[in-house]
Amino acid sequence: MADLFQQSQSDDGSAEGSSSTNRPLADRLRPARLSEVVGQDHLTGEEGALTRMLASGTLGSMIFWGPPGTGKTTVARLLAGQTDLSFEQISAIFSGVADLKKVFEGARLRRTQGRQTLLFVDEIHRFNRAQQDSFLPVMEDGTVILVGATTENPSFELNAALLSRARVLTFRSLESEDIEALLVRAETADARSLPLDKEARDVLIRMADGDGRAALTLAEEVWRSVKHGETLDADRLQSILQRRAPIYDKGQDGHYNLISALHKAVRGSDPDAALYYLCRMLDAGEDPLFLGRRLVRMASEDIGLADPQALVIANAAKDTYDYLGSPEGELALAQAAVYLATAPKSNAVYTAFKAAMRSARENGSLLPPRHILNAPTKLMKEEGYGEGYRYDHDQPDAFSGQNYFPEAMDRQYYYRPVDRGFEREIGKRLEYWSKLRRERGKG
Repeated sequence: MADLFQQSQSDDGSAEGSSSTNRPLADRLRPARLSEVVGQDHLTGEEGALTRMLASGTLGSMIFWGPPGTGKTTVARLLAGQTDLSFEQISAIFSGVADLKKVFEGARLRRTQGRQTLLFVDEIHRFNRAQQDSFLPVMEDGTVILVGATTENPSFELNAALLSRARVLTFRSLESEDIEALLVRAETADARSLPLDKEARDVLIRMADGDGRAALTLAEEVWRSVKHGETLDADRLQSILQRRAPIYDKGQDGHYNLISALHKAVRGSDPDAALYYLCRMLDAGEDPLFLGRRLVRMASEDIGLADPQALVIANAAKDTYDYLGSPEGELALAQAAVYLATAPKSNAVYTAFKAAMRSARENGSLLPPRHILNAPTKLMKEEGYGEGYRYDHDQPDAFSGQNYFPEAMDRQYYYRPVDRGFEREIGKRLEYWSKLRRERGKG
């Protein structure tokens, strides 16, 4: 994410034209060395990837992938400062082709003067594919060292050509102890303690949700809001700060991560985890009807005929929400999630469908056997259409045992019911019919 407080930058990344009195706390506490960056020891610690890279004396292009407020911008600035590279920063949100050309021209000019440019591109995934491709020539000839920052999965959002020329480094959400260290640093810098009791301090840390910049912004809000001598408890803190929205973009990674977690919790027969992820998504503002549709999908994909009622209940939950709306209808979605999680599981129909679809594509337009084709015309009767067909209801056990696959295709077995739930009974039925089919032959 872009820094909340943007300033003009000199080549070494230092801020100009701003006094410390009007700068946000997060900007004033920006680390001056990599060792001061909290929560990213796997990158900036003694044995971290970036520390080793700096020790080698060379930097390559990189993609910084991680949640907001984890230090991506700060680390890029520090890398430029510690390698004497010229630092340029742009945001993909506000930049277009003309801006890129201007940046590249400036980088080429500096290169003729013997200085390389570290180009930091915030929200790089916002650039379209053509814009991403424009970086390739200047990366390959050494005009710039690209450091792109993204909160989205680079595998999905960035060109393969760009990824092949850059190393992806993952930034992690800050742990509670990392947020606590930032708060202590803020208290030291401002020479005052946060007026919070222990429980309220823990709540503030949880509100930050792994985002260091958010934690410092919340701390500032506390200092601005309290009266002299007042100490806030958890309830009062939440009343003053209201509540910071969860980090969750319904169209991006947060959305896909949580729906994947919900689906796998249902598949794994864990109703408690399924409820947790369902509530996470509802709390974050996800469309409940989207969740209803996904529950219907789970009923077909992971339960199937092991419990035929699962699909009925999932559909009913979706329709119930559509009828009642929020918040009453959300309980029906919760009921369906628990039912699906506790139902016997089978993906036999899902697997059979994929196998049958593969056969349909591979075998072409084979004619069904003539005995099961209707013969509405004299010519078709003369061609043998419908000849020899045996009406199953008139046969013993209402089962003829005839072949229904094309004559040019061997009999296939796609559906193999599991020995769980209702599919156990289906399996017995199929086994019996298979026995009759062998006995009665092709007919």
